[in-house]
Amino acid sequence: MDLRNYYRKIREARAGIPEEWPVLVSRATPEGGRAGVLLEASREVAARMIVEGTAELATPQQAAAFREQLRRMQADEEARRAAARIQVNVITEADARKIGSKTEKHLKR
Repeated sequence: MDLRNYYRKIREARAGIPEEWPVLVSRATPEGGRAGVLLEASREVAARMIVEGTAELATPQQAAAFREQLRRMQADEEARRAAARIQVNVITEADARKIGSKTEKHLKR
C-alpha cells in the first residue's frame, strides 16, 4: 500500500466534505459491516471511511431525517429523565388536616 497516495486521497476526500460533522451511510464490508446504517462522524473520520470504502456521504434528505430522528430521541430521553425526577410525597389524612388547620389559622391573622 502506498501511504502517500492513501493520505492524499484522505485529504482530498476531507476537502470535499462541506460539513464539520457529516452524516454517512455505511456499506457492507467483508468483515461484517452492515449496509445502510446512518451515522454522524467528524470530517476526518468520514474522509477515512469514504476512502476505505466502508461508508459514503448521505444525501441531504437522509441527513435531515437522521438528525430529526436524533432530536426526537433526545427529547424523549429528556422527558423520561424529567419524569424520573418527579418526587411524590404521600401524606395521611391526619397530616392533611393539620396542614389545612395551620393554613386556616394563618389566613385568619
